[in-house]
Amino acid sequence: MTETDLHLMLGGRSRDELRSMLAAQGVKLNGYAEELLTHSSVDAHAPQAVVLTQRTVAELGLPRGGTLPQIFTAGEERGLLPCPLETGPYLRLTLSDQEQAPDSVLSAGRAPTGSLHVLSAPLSEDHEVPKGFYLRVVDGVRWLRGYRCDDEYVLPPESALVLRRATTEEL
Repeated sequence: MTETDLHLMLGGRSRDELRSMLAAQGVKLNGYAEELLTHSSVDAHAPQAVVLTQRTVAELGLPRGGTLPQIFTAGEERGLLPCPLETGPYLRLTLSDQEQAPDSVLSAGRAPTGSLHVLSAPLSEDHEVPKGFYLRVVDGVRWLRGYRCDDEYVLPPESALVLRRATTEEL
């Protein structure tokens, strides 16, 4: 995803249909992504158009990095809001040209290199519940992965984020 906005249609598919479509495209899921895909907000609903944009944590005014609460606040100040949870799978299905990650480490307790975090409002304050999805390409394999963190975890300034542009009604 580049600096230009991406218009994406969400909804209209069941969780099972999304899983089948991801599998058909060879997308791999981790356990946290599997858990997020069971949430009711990912299930079929009327199609909804969203406008997505990509920013780094630093571009949101957090040059030393930021926690999720800080990032959400900084985004809102710029007219950027969390994405609906189902944005992750729909974006993974749409985004076929994501660059290869510079390393093959899949889980290291830190923001993975080459990842694109799709920021969504946390489903729970429980730190054991995944917070959202991120997209990554490792060794030629496209991944849709879920991640967990607490409100103290600082995403590095270079972390790439996907946020939703606020509609005129939300401004």
